[in-house]
Amino acid sequence: MANTPHHDNSSNPWLELRRLTPARIALGRTGTSLPTAAQLDFQFAHAQARDAVHLAFDHGGLREQLSERGRDSLLLHSAAADRHSYLQRPDLGRRLHEDSAQLLRQHAQANPGGVDLAIIVADGLSALAVHRHTLPFLARLEEQSAADGWSTAPVVLVEQGRVAVADEVGELLGAKMTVILIGERPGLSSPDSLGLYFTYNPKVGLTDAYRNCISNVRLEGLSYGMAAHRLLYLMREACRRQLSGVNLKDEAQVQTLESDTDVAKNGNFLLSKP
Repeated sequence: MANTPHHDNSSNPWLELRRLTPARIALGRTGTSLPTAAQLDFQFAHAQARDAVHLAFDHGGLREQLSERGRDSLLLHSAAADRHSYLQRPDLGRRLHEDSAQLLRQHAQANPGGVDLAIIVADGLSALAVHRHTLPFLARLEEQSAADGWSTAPVVLVEQGRVAVADEVGELLGAKMTVILIGERPGLSSPDSLGLYFTYNPKVGLTDAYRNCISNVRLEGLSYGMAAHRLLYLMREACRRQLSGVNLKDEAQVQTLESDTDVAKNGNFLLSKP
């Protein structure tokens, strides 16, 4: 009987790549189908993503934790009455309910002069991301921004909110800058990804071209410290140049594990050695 050739999996570049990414690659096959384990893992990830979209925003627990850290907060609601309306009508999630807008007007009248920075937290498409990452990220942001001396408003929590709701919040508070922490659309490997959207001189009607985005803030993605570092860079540059969005590039200097020299010396492992 002829010997069956031995296949060295360590020489398979796809398996090497699989160790570096959560993407579903090199899953193997059983006949013409996926292996059972890979199929079950896909179904589990899909269920996690669906659950994240429909998970209720625990704003009460978040407000309590903020209070324990000495931070005041305001609870607002978008014009989307419920989750069904939020998912069917994105425009309603971009504006505040009139009662919430009036609450902000009253707060601004009691605290005239505006603020430098308003921080908004919205459930977005993954309240799970907000629950997991808001407090540890804010701790790192405040740690790094303490020396700048910016005045801040109470943390604003918006239920059923989308990114652009921060523009109305910032305008009503007279804020020079806003940053909204929001749950991003869940992926099959990231049901808890937090997004940060920064705007200088916020006002109702701005398009996404006036915002800067830092995405994938989570333990398996962009670290809290790195995200805070990049956001602080954008805010400082925005104050200096008085703009944000496409004309403000993220050129923050960051330390990487591998330099370009290392890549040039070692080459790409997916390519054959010369």
